[in-house]
Amino acid sequence: MVYVVRFMTFNKTDFSGFADLILDAVCVVDEAGYFVYLSAACERIFGYRSDELIGTPMIALVFPEDRERTLNAAAEIMSGHPNLHFENRYVRKGGGIVHIMWTARWSEKDRLRIAVARDITEYKRTESVQTALHMISEAAHAAGDLPELIARLRDIVGMLLPFVSFAVAVCDEKNGRPAFPCQRDSACFDLQVLAAGAFCAERHGRPSSAAELAVDGNILMMPLHSERGPVGAMLLATDGAGNYVERDGELLSPLAGRIAEAIECKRQQERLQHTAQYDELTDLPNRRLLHDRLETALIRARRNRDCMALLYLDLDRFKEINDSYGHAAGDVLLREAADRLKHCVRDADTVARIGGDEFIVLLEGLHAREEAARVADKIRAALQRPVSVNDDVLTISPSIGIAFYPEHGEEAQALLHHADAAMYAVKHAARSLGGQSADCPPMASDGR
Repeated sequence: MVYVVRFMTFNKTDFSGFADLILDAVCVVDEAGYFVYLSAACERIFGYRSDELIGTPMIALVFPEDRERTLNAAAEIMSGHPNLHFENRYVRKGGGIVHIMWTARWSEKDRLRIAVARDITEYKRTESVQTALHMISEAAHAAGDLPELIARLRDIVGMLLPFVSFAVAVCDEKNGRPAFPCQRDSACFDLQVLAAGAFCAERHGRPSSAAELAVDGNILMMPLHSERGPVGAMLLATDGAGNYVERDGELLSPLAGRIAEAIECKRQQERLQHTAQYDELTDLPNRRLLHDRLETALIRARRNRDCMALLYLDLDRFKEINDSYGHAAGDVLLREAADRLKHCVRDADTVARIGGDEFIVLLEGLHAREEAARVADKIRAALQRPVSVNDDVLTISPSIGIAFYPEHGEEAQALLHHADAAMYAVKHAARSLGGQSADCPPMASDGR
């Protein structure tokens, strides 16, 4: 792409006659950087008529992130070094980005910069989409979890379209409602409502288009489908300075399927990981995850010289209830016990089921042994409340043994062994008193 123009004297009338026939835009900029001439093609490329731009600074149209290197390139051209393949981005009238490849020379005699602009937006868009598709596939494998994947998708989509708010709504597998795994934008309430509505419409077989959900043209919604069906919806919002157009939706459309597949892949990985680490019946951490958390807690306790406690408990007479009322009733009791245990501790603590009717409670960052005893009392009170199973009302009592770090051991196995022994000591004492383990003094639960 080379156009040779001789400016012996710059006569706009003579020059424009053939310049307007060129499909690329011919632009002339004076020494101060202001437009003095633009051919007719500038309206098709930039959205402005030539008379709207004459006398305005060229740099004002350049995409902000490209302005510095554009000015550097202009200075180099004006020093006598033509540039035949310079690329940058311009902001079209009414919003939207146009990619330009420039061929530019400096006329020392006329003190003018003469350039020809070729619109390469479609080529750059195709190239960007292919790059984005590859990055989405990489993100699906590299992201550690779904929120991290959504954050990566946010950055990838941001390479293609500008936005001030970004949201992805996916179906929560537990309750079927839209959920937002990663939301960092502050002004997102309306965006979330739209995403939820779009997603619900998709789930009920009523496809929703971006036009149906657009608000003043500054919101773009993209339904996300995988081979299994609707996965969710992705929404972008601008600040109102420029509206999205149909071309923007067409740009993102090839990404929708790949994004949906990436989300499904990550959720499947999380499901498999959850199955490996959590008890199927109670959804509490299992023995494997407990061991990992206990080892990590011990590292923190050693580093910070903290006290921590391990509560080992089982449910008295559980086997008798299971045999008398059936395994279904036993499962109800175990799930109810798990739920009550979680409400007895802090979010930072761990409640795990290690098998049968045996549970472990890991308490970190204790300031005194009495804190663990109070938690044990709280657990007893919670578990002793009646449980309705079908037409029966059942009651259970726990036997609890406590081990403290570092008094009863500095390694995980030693603490578990001590807490287990303390629990059986409490159970034996309760049987000696007629089976009422709740009557044992709170501090007796540590087995001493």
